[in-house]
Amino acid sequence: MKIVENGENRYICGLRGAGLRVLTLKRSFTPESYLAAANMRKSRALWVIVLGLVAAGCATAPGAQSPAGSDPSDPYESWNRQVFEMNMKFDHAVLRPTAEAYVEVVPEPARVGMHNVLDNLDSPVTFANDVLQGEVGLAGQTVGRFGLNSTIGLGGLVDVATPAGIPHHSSDFGQTLGVWGVGDGPYLVLPLLGPDNPRDVVGRIADEFMDPLNYAGIRDYIYWSLGRGGATILDSRAANIDTLDDLEHSSVDEYASMRSLYRQYRNNQVRHGKSDTKDLPDM
Repeated sequence: MKIVENGENRYICGLRGAGLRVLTLKRSFTPESYLAAANMRKSRALWVIVLGLVAAGCATAPGAQSPAGSDPSDPYESWNRQVFEMNMKFDHAVLRPTAEAYVEVVPEPARVGMHNVLDNLDSPVTFANDVLQGEVGLAGQTVGRFGLNSTIGLGGLVDVATPAGIPHHSSDFGQTLGVWGVGDGPYLVLPLLGPDNPRDVVGRIADEFMDPLNYAGIRDYIYWSLGRGGATILDSRAANIDTLDDLEHSSVDEYASMRSLYRQYRNNQVRHGKSDTKDLPDM
C-alpha cells in the first residue's frame, strides 16, 4: 500500500499489481495516489497466495534478461512485465468488481470508519519505525494520534486526531532501512503484491515481527491476518477505483509509469518529503 498527507486527504501506493491502502483520495493525479491504487499495501494475507504461486512455478523464472535499452535498475523486466499482466488480470476479474460492490452496498461513513480503524492498528509499527529513524517529533505524533483515536475516537473508528492538529503519517522498516543508507536494489513486481524491491521485502517481514497484535492470540493468527489483510485490500482498492481507471486509460506504457512512480514515491518517503540535493551541481 504507503504516502503523502494533505489535511484530511491521504495519497498513496499500496495493489503497496494488485495491492495497497489509502484514505479518501483527491481526483487529481499524483504519484502517491496511483501507487496507492496500483500497489495495495502488500497485505499479510497475500503472502500465502504468493508463496503458493511461486512454488507452483506460475511464471517464467526471473533470470530472463531485460529487453535492450531498458532501465538498468530493472534487470528482470521480462519477468516483471509478465507478473504485472497477471496482476492486472486478477484486478479486473476479482478486485475491481468486489470494490465496486463494496462501494455500492456499504455507506460511506462505514467505509471511512473501517479505514480509520485499519490506520489505527498500524500505529505500533509506525511508532517503532519513527523511533528507529530518529524522528522524535513524528513518534510523538503517532503516540498522540493513537491515544486520541483509541479513546475519544472509539477504538479508532473516528479520526479525532486530524482535526485536533495531529496529521496522519506512516513509517515502515523498508523506509527505515532507506534512511539508514541501505539501497533499494533491483525493481521487482511480485505476484498479486505489485511493485517492490529487496529492501522493502525485508522491511515488510521485519514489520510483521514489530506488530504486537501478531502476538496477542497466536492460535488465531491466520484468521486475524486474513481478515485484516482482506479488509486492507478492499479499503484500498475501493478508494482508488477512479484513480486506477484514469491511469490505465491515459498511460502509453502502464508498467513503465508504475515503475517510475513507485520509485519516486518510496524515495520521497525515505527523505520524508525533503528535496534530494545530492546530485545537484556544486555552485
